[in-house]
Amino acid sequence: MATSISSSSSPIRSSSSSPNSYITVNPSISHLVKLNNNQSRPSSSLLCCSSKKNPGFMDQILDYIEGGPKLRKWYGAPDLLPKDGDQEQDQTDDSREEEEIRDAVLVTDGDTEIGQMVILALIIKRARIKALVKDKRAAIEAYGTYIESIAGDRGDSSFLKKALKGVRAIICPSNEGFLSNIESIEGVQHVVYLSQSAAYRDNSGIKALMTNKAKKLFEQDELLLEKSRVPYTIIRAGLLQSTPGGKQGFSFDEGSAAQGKLSKEDAAFICVQALDVVPQRGVAFEVVNGDENISDWKEYLSSLIQNLEQLQ
Repeated sequence: MATSISSSSSPIRSSSSSPNSYITVNPSISHLVKLNNNQSRPSSSLLCCSSKKNPGFMDQILDYIEGGPKLRKWYGAPDLLPKDGDQEQDQTDDSREEEEIRDAVLVTDGDTEIGQMVILALIIKRARIKALVKDKRAAIEAYGTYIESIAGDRGDSSFLKKALKGVRAIICPSNEGFLSNIESIEGVQHVVYLSQSAAYRDNSGIKALMTNKAKKLFEQDELLLEKSRVPYTIIRAGLLQSTPGGKQGFSFDEGSAAQGKLSKEDAAFICVQALDVVPQRGVAFEVVNGDENISDWKEYLSSLIQNLEQLQ
């Protein structure tokens, strides 16, 4: 039975936050729960309704987040996360840098709309998450211990090096300059990069002037990935739309991104699905909403990436 999901946006907030302290998140992403569909959950966690009497999907996720250690364990969230400013811990981490365990996923733009969608999908997937944010306090109030929120100067190489500690994979949901600023991503096992370069390719006139800077940043980051020695997946999406995800099929035809569109929720979903399908070197593909329905994403992406690698 299909779940009815509201497309209106709703803030994620903590019970202790002030009325003006929140991060706005679009709640209509219940299809992302399928990422962890082998884990039994109360059916109420899939409900979302605009009625004040019935809490929305994101509010119910928040209820579980605030439910204490028992529910944190149920969702797979860590009990405690490292605190910034703990010098003794930092010194210990530095001394053990060579033997560190890389098991975290870093979301580079956790404040953006798509970044928040990616984070929520990763929470449901029970991943260890680190996220670069501009407002650390708001992120902590929103997500609690489900993620390690990191704020700092993205032009500072030492800050970026610290952010990468323990990171096995990176998801870049927008082009806010992370890849351009970082000196090295050696040790990272996979980078998933959401790009709009193909969507902006054929723009002309005023549209070209408005998107030219963003297009150049996307192309610059793509080039950096291609020159790196880290496996990467570049997802060249069609023009991103604030429409409900999980409602349409897809098309991965070459050249489709220049004319087609893609729901932001679907874009976030594909980023998370691509995370564990690691190419041998690096691939790039285009995707828009279309007519093709995909039942097994891991199998589909594995086949797509294998075919792309054979053409290289």
